[in-house]
Amino acid sequence: MKRTPGRARLGNRLAMWRALRAQAATGFVSQPEPRSIGLYARGRQLVAGNFQFAGQLVAAPGASIWDVALDDPGAPAETHGFLWLDDLAALGDFAARTRAQDWTWGWITRFGRGQGPGWTPDLTGRRLIRWINHALLLLQGRDRAQSEAYYRSLSAQVVFLSRRWAYSAPGLPRFEALTGLIYAGLALTGMEARVRPAVAALALECGREIDAMGGIPTRNPEELLEVFTLLTWAEQALSEAGHTPPPALVAALERIAPSLRALRHADGGLARFHGGGRGMEGRLDLALAATGVKPGPSVGLGLAMGFARLAEARTTVIVDAARPPGGAAGIWAHASTAAFELTSGRRPVIVNCGSGAPFGAEWRQAGRATASHATLAVEGYSSSRLKPGPRLAFGQDALVERAQVTSLRQGQMSDGLHLYMAHSGWSATHGLTHSRELLLTTNGRKLSGLDALTARTQAERARFERLMNEAQLQGAGFAVRFHLHPDVDAALDMGGAAVSLALKSGEIWVFRHDGIATLTLEPSVFLEKGRLKPRLTRQIVLSARATELETQIGWTLAKAQDTPLAIRDLDRDEMPVPI
Repeated sequence: MKRTPGRARLGNRLAMWRALRAQAATGFVSQPEPRSIGLYARGRQLVAGNFQFAGQLVAAPGASIWDVALDDPGAPAETHGFLWLDDLAALGDFAARTRAQDWTWGWITRFGRGQGPGWTPDLTGRRLIRWINHALLLLQGRDRAQSEAYYRSLSAQVVFLSRRWAYSAPGLPRFEALTGLIYAGLALTGMEARVRPAVAALALECGREIDAMGGIPTRNPEELLEVFTLLTWAEQALSEAGHTPPPALVAALERIAPSLRALRHADGGLARFHGGGRGMEGRLDLALAATGVKPGPSVGLGLAMGFARLAEARTTVIVDAARPPGGAAGIWAHASTAAFELTSGRRPVIVNCGSGAPFGAEWRQAGRATASHATLAVEGYSSSRLKPGPRLAFGQDALVERAQVTSLRQGQMSDGLHLYMAHSGWSATHGLTHSRELLLTTNGRKLSGLDALTARTQAERARFERLMNEAQLQGAGFAVRFHLHPDVDAALDMGGAAVSLALKSGEIWVFRHDGIATLTLEPSVFLEKGRLKPRLTRQIVLSARATELETQIGWTLAKAQDTPLAIRDLDRDEMPVPI
């Protein structure tokens, strides 16, 4: 029988009501050690009554978090998952402890008997981890009745999760549910019997969801980091409790670690593709250190979860070199095939716009389009397209007409790292194949690119000729876009033939092209989680029309001035608080 959201909610409620009858734990097996990390500045904002969730900011000094009206349907995942508890714990003063305790016992009173939107397996797992991580903060100064209410609620949630984890969606939600169950089962007295089945299930999910190269179906680097972090917590909890972690779990960690290392830029942030951001500062380093998986041979000329990495000196280029995910894994996927990001030292230079999900449905769709990425896009068409029809989850459409990578070559040349790829994104619509060739010099000071639209096969040539006739020989308009990070100061140079890019580190990069296209500097946006609105930035655009069977555009991005040796580039404009 097909599971519908209504049936799932009813099943969750019934499971919770039954769980409330279970015998409650009386305490912890050992003193919990917090593993999850929050942000001190966000903790201060919460104490001040500034609530920022799901892209909204509500100022309500003195109010309970459960009284704040948030319109976005994604808000319950942030509030009922208790991630904000990490931020209050990071602050850690008396006011933060008071808020943490009041809001936690407020949740027990209002929602602890199965009410509200927080009773899904993944949110319950997330909540259990935070309640246990910060148990010392929560229980300090509480009386016996309050402590008993806390343990009763924890116990009921563990029993609920042991019955409902299988109803969570495969991937990150299921990893979250199972890790929470293992974490709580090991920590609470009388709950250990529920650990063994959860460990077996987690091992099975590791084999199913983590591929041989350490990737996941969504191809979202930040989501891979979240999965990796959860698995490290599960492995640590098992080891500390005297259990041997299953080989499938250990093997999954060993596969994921090198992929994550390959997906991080020179500044330590992850490449932002398929709905993912750069990742919370320091989380990847902590997770890698916790596993003890040592850096092995570089991914080199292979792909990490479908991404190619070119890294020389202090410059990294990460390219989406595979087909976008489809089906349920593709509900957040972007049409980003052949797009790249470039970072120089601690400074992102070329970026993708990012996920617009925190800013509403229209921004979410815009962020998924090819034109929101640093690659070529034909006017009016993304390389992969949404197809109207039944939606898979959360009102999301999956990409159905997905670009297929038809050619891929990587190599180490005498003057640097080389990548050539081609994809079929506009073959069916325009009879054109897009190819992109990149060369990053060995000193990391110059990236050369060649983008081409080519009618290769007989079928493509026939389709392109029909297009030319229908367009009265005007061909197809296209643009190669290079979205800039908001911290990059860009200006047209050399009479409009080049663009100078000044980084806050003092570096100067210069963008030039071969003159085939029209060069313009246009507005763009940088879509960043934690912000209330998109950040304004700019993009370099090379515009032209494809009127021949092959149209090529060459370009270079070269460092004209290096970071001054006397200046240490440590000033980072991170955004930990609402603005």
